[in-house]
Amino acid sequence: MKTHSREILIYYNSESSSDRKILAYAQSTGQVIKSYCHTKAPSTRTSWQTILTSLDLHPKQLMNKAHPYYQANIRGKEFDEEGWLSVIKKNPQLIKAPIAMKGKRAVLCHTPSDIYRL
Repeated sequence: MKTHSREILIYYNSESSSDRKILAYAQSTGQVIKSYCHTKAPSTRTSWQTILTSLDLHPKQLMNKAHPYYQANIRGKEFDEEGWLSVIKKNPQLIKAPIAMKGKRAVLCHTPSDIYRL
């Protein structure tokens, strides 16, 4: 996945009010923003691998462990990296915060001001 150095890509959950607030904050910065709701336009395994490499995170670190689906179906299970990528691809609602990418850098946006770390 290639991003332009002047635009910010944001992967977010449109069903989450905090994710929508972070997207609105990013759009108010005046930069070119391309947003992708990961529940409506799921990414490929390769895209997720690229995102995780840019974030320098293991797939499990991207998960919201308090989510009811995680608690009921995933908690206590161990997967290899490919297995975690499959979990993310099939259950993007488990991602704990929006992901912003600019060029080769990526940030997990827990707060709206995290967008400035790009």
